[in-house]
Amino acid sequence: MFNPTRTEARQFLFEAWRKNRAGAILTDLEALAADHVLRHPEYHRLLEDPDAHLERDWLPEQGETNPFLHLMMHLSISEQLAIDQPAGVRARYLALAHRLGDEHAAQHQVMDCLAEMVWSSQRYGAPPDGAAYLACLEEKTR
Repeated sequence: MFNPTRTEARQFLFEAWRKNRAGAILTDLEALAADHVLRHPEYHRLLEDPDAHLERDWLPEQGETNPFLHLMMHLSISEQLAIDQPAGVRARYLALAHRLGDEHAAQHQVMDCLAEMVWSSQRYGAPPDGAAYLACLEEKTR
């Protein structure tokens, strides 16, 4: 199982964006990451300055969104959709994307449910609740 450190995950995003901007050949995962970065122009300058941002913390209690976490959640969701895990996530995502008319906006809605599932799992020391995740997504499709 791929389990990068915070630094490795950030370096991966920095490198994928650098290679994309340079027109270099990307791995499939780097291309997927670059596609997500392209949809977030607010992160471009940040990813172009690894020295300033590799170790920076973004604090939610100060109203900050961690751009690296955000992009990695996009990658996680893309992987979930590719393999339909948990089973049914792809159908709920497609319904949500159809309702919203925007796949990227649908990913952000999925991200809300994913974050809630991870937070709950961590808070209660329990395994991730795939059924609750899918129920959250089902609610968003209505």
